Amino acid sequence: MSVRDRSLAAFVALLWGLNFLAVRIGLDHYPPFFLSALRFVVLAVPVVLFVPRPKAPLRWLVLYGLGFGALQFGLLFLAIDQGMPSGQASVVVQAAAPFTMLLGAALLGERISRRQLGGIALAVLGMTVIAVERARSAALLPLLLTVLAALGWALGNIASRQARPDHPLRFALWMAVVPPVPLLVLSAVMEGPTTGWRALGDSFGGDGWPALVALLYTALAGSVVGSGIWTTLLKKYEAATVAPFSMLVPVVGVAVAWLFLDERLTGWAAAGSVAVVGGVLLGSTTTRRKAPEDRPPVIDGGTRPTTQPSAEPASRVQDI
Repeated sequence: MSVRDRSLAAFVALLWGLNFLAVRIGLDHYPPFFLSALRFVVLAVPVVLFVPRPKAPLRWLVLYGLGFGALQFGLLFLAIDQGMPSGQASVVVQAAAPFTMLLGAALLGERISRRQLGGIALAVLGMTVIAVERARSAALLPLLLTVLAALGWALGNIASRQARPDHPLRFALWMAVVPPVPLLVLSAVMEGPTTGWRALGDSFGGDGWPALVALLYTALAGSVVGSGIWTTLLKKYEAATVAPFSMLVPVVGVAVAWLFLDERLTGWAAAGSVAVVGGVLLGSTTTRRKAPEDRPPVIDGGTRPTTQPSAEPASRVQDI
């Protein structure tokens, strides 16, 4: 991987890590379900007008939008609004990777290697440590919502893998068309039919510009710029080469939360976070063995040809 491309991968991780700060700023002005809906509305309008629809079954596009979009972002924004520190949220949501492996095994019959099982176990241990630590001083509901958000992301990954779109970036962008309606319905029911719209109107006043900037950042910098660069890198290199850079996202998320939001991790929470990140990295890194010249190379311990679809790391589309 060239120095330029390594720098681009690190830049994407920076963009995605800063997303958590932007979400926290946005939630100071907008209610969570309404903010998550707005994030997708900002994307959906230009996508419908200017981006050709990818060739993929509609059912998988809808399921991808509901899982990766509505469930992940709606629950994640709600969790942060209810008190989940944004830095810790950037770590716990990485549980999408082991969830994707488990769902792939349960629903698609995919094989889980020993390395992946070890990564899942380490990530679960880390989340358990975080849960126990939070139970001593804070409510567990925000953590549970974050874990469920990671599960929604994993469901979206499964739908994306089944869709096999001809153009992954277009597929990821068209996903934005699905979440606005269910999220706006949830906002109307749980936050009030006019609460979010009043907040949107107020954000155009003198004190509302930080919320507007945060909204535009989450929609454009993270999704369009970040995902565009990431997809380009995945076309040039194997996923196992690019995916580890996504582990910089929670590092950036925690660092930014400490610098700008004064969020501090206890020793146990820090240890649990390291375990989660390490487990995700261990489980999503594939090892390649040498194969005879008359046979195709194999991965994951020599059981699956590289010409067949393999389990896609959850970090394929990593922005929030």
